[in-house]
Amino acid sequence: MRALIQRVSEAKVTIDENIISEIKYGLLILICAVAEDNEKDAEQLASKISKIRIFNDDNGKMNKSILDIEGEALIVS
Repeated sequence: MRALIQRVSEAKVTIDENIISEIKYGLLILICAVAEDNEKDAEQLASKISKIRIFNDDNGKMNKSILDIEGEALIVS
């Protein structure tokens, strides 16, 4: 299982000009799963992503996770 992660101020998924899902500040996560991946793999990846400190703190340093900022995640397979 692989993930491509991008910080976003907003993101949305549209199909035929219809918005399927959208978020404000948070993470856009593109997931690639294969037949050999299982629920445990997904849980481990989600846990790892939730702890990555890629959001700025009050001093402008990347020192906060998506949990710390109470951000949203848009996950696209």
